[in-house]
Amino acid sequence: MKSNTYLMENPEEAHRLDIKTDPEEVKQQAAWCGIGPGARVLDVGCGSGKVSSILHELVQPGGEVLGVDFSGERVAYARQKFGSAPGIDFQIMDFTRPMELPGQFDFIWVRFVLEYFQKEAPAIIGNLGTCLKPDGVLCLLDLDYNCLNHYPLTGHMENVLQQLMNTMSERFNFDPFVGRKLYTYLLDLGFRDIRLHLMAHHLIYGELRSQDHFNWIKKLEMAARKARTVFEDYPGGYDGFFKDFEVFFNDPRRFTYTPLIIGAGKKPR
Repeated sequence: MKSNTYLMENPEEAHRLDIKTDPEEVKQQAAWCGIGPGARVLDVGCGSGKVSSILHELVQPGGEVLGVDFSGERVAYARQKFGSAPGIDFQIMDFTRPMELPGQFDFIWVRFVLEYFQKEAPAIIGNLGTCLKPDGVLCLLDLDYNCLNHYPLTGHMENVLQQLMNTMSERFNFDPFVGRKLYTYLLDLGFRDIRLHLMAHHLIYGELRSQDHFNWIKKLEMAARKARTVFEDYPGGYDGFFKDFEVFFNDPRRFTYTPLIIGAGKKPR
């Protein structure tokens, strides 16, 4: 799979990215990283632009945000919905390669991006260091044990989900365990004053919110399109698994969580 082929690409992806983004969570994460008024921030893999718009709010007065993404469709959406305010811009750019950008940045924000670039992650991080000002901070935010923490699932359903993530990793460059690697990536690349923070990203119990239902069902649909054979031994195939997962996920007894790990380090000297 090409490095700039997005695993989750579908006509509803911008909508999924928008509705799954909690502005208060983004603000808390950005504050932990030190992002505030006057900062110049690069949002790498900006997607729909919603997170960029939240960061833009935080850096006022006087700050700037540039969102970059290799999807022209996503950048057009971001410009139309979030690009009208002064101090925010969006550009089409392949961030898996060294980028020529206008000036350097106080902060580089990389949220839910490296999970899609298992092989390229260290090179992406290394390249981004050149875009930072002296003492600039690289902020990496990603998930660990992605899509795999559910209770109570049957053993057969758990096995299918594990096989599905294995296939995503082996065939489609997806990394469900990238969160635990962020510290070592930063350390090995010479970043200084590294800090780590662990929090829950998904914490789903009781009555199911509509945005969580849409997000998880869309994830399952997209993964199944890539790896339909994983469901061959499940009773009823993919349709049988999808039906059973819907029943499980809509049950208020269900408990689902995913850890989010944040790593922040200063530019190597």
